[in-house]
Amino acid sequence: MEIVSLLKLSVKAAIEAGEEILKIYGTDFYVETKSDNTPVTYADKVSGKCIAAVLAASNIPVISEEEEMPAYSIRKDWIRAWIVDPLDGTKEYVKRNGEFTVNIALVENGKPIIGVIYIPVQKDIYFAGQGLGSYKITQHDLICELTKKNIAENLFEFSKKLPLQKPPKSYTLVASRSHLSREVNERINYLKNMYGSVDIISVGSSIKQCWVAEGKAHEYPRFGTTMEWDTAAGQCILEQSGNKLVDYETKLPLRYNKENMKNSFFIAMQG
Repeated sequence: MEIVSLLKLSVKAAIEAGEEILKIYGTDFYVETKSDNTPVTYADKVSGKCIAAVLAASNIPVISEEEEMPAYSIRKDWIRAWIVDPLDGTKEYVKRNGEFTVNIALVENGKPIIGVIYIPVQKDIYFAGQGLGSYKITQHDLICELTKKNIAENLFEFSKKLPLQKPPKSYTLVASRSHLSREVNERINYLKNMYGSVDIISVGSSIKQCWVAEGKAHEYPRFGTTMEWDTAAGQCILEQSGNKLVDYETKLPLRYNKENMKNSFFIAMQG
């Protein structure tokens, strides 16, 4: 399947998973705690199975947060792989603040070439493909109409190309709603010394990467533990909008389908 077909398939998977997530969102769902002390809900698992079922048509293996990880001895020979977070921002989901996403990326030789981030509550979808650019479709009613028409087949009809705006005049940093760290505060102080003042906006999940890509913020620094499925889709959206997500130390783009799927500290930033 060529890249446009794969992009349409991943958008279809994200929207269908989002619908399943919202069916559970309004119920009195149970929250479990995983071995790494992070929360997981039934919605995470239902979304994961929905995405895997849709992506099966591509015959490309799937690496998903909520599924058993294939051994690296097998994965290392994969040229392409889907990297999926069925519900990014489970803490925000549990808080019911709407700031959670479905993340789907396709990586090729360690580089993300497709990225889809869907925000089910707002009905906003960001998507990108290598050589195609990055786009956003927004507005609840518009998404509903597109869904009736088969949104995946009408992707580019109503989308707007990213970035949507020039960055704010005042240097703006987007920070995690649930993961503000000492290192981020140090970064904020460093930027204040450089720019005089720094505006800080907060939001949950991979929406932070999207806000940099569309021009709402200059950067999003993350100096805590993240995994490949937290960033792969966002990195593609950033890169195809002319921006970047880089290892804080090396300043090189993050790589994917590594033996250890933990990310280095990183910064998503303009340019």
